Amino acid sequence: MIIIRKALESDVQAIYTLRNRAIIEKCSGFYNSQQLALWTQGDISAVLINDIVDSFYVSLLNGKVIGCGKVNLETGMIDAIFVDPDYFGQGAAKLMLAFLERLALENDLELLTLESTLNAAGFYYACGFVGDEVSTYHSPRGISLDCIAMQKFL
Repeated sequence: MIIIRKALESDVQAIYTLRNRAIIEKCSGFYNSQQLALWTQGDISAVLINDIVDSFYVSLLNGKVIGCGKVNLETGMIDAIFVDPDYFGQGAAKLMLAFLERLALENDLELLTLESTLNAAGFYYACGFVGDEVSTYHSPRGISLDCIAMQKFL
């Protein structure tokens, strides 16, 4: 059974590894190889470590980190939902999204927003998000990616 808990500093490497694997394996048909390389290159920054410890949650299966996600409880922005490709199709992303939605509701948020990668838009549509405007996400790593701005009223 998949469980979700607050991320710990000891989860940072597992999160970073599964994030990069998910990007390379699931985004390759939607973004070019240069974008994928820029998106996944380099070491884990101190800023990312702090962000993970402060605001990420992890999905665990048999004690192994198989996914992650976060929601900004001030703005309602959902971010960084990634699942290890070995566990795709087992409900980890849906469970994480439902968990983040409950957190938002508990914190009196009425609207969630996100910038979906092109490959994940179908997932978010199926989970009740709407939006079809393509925008450009500018990553802290200096990469620009086409995304779809989406929202969901709770």
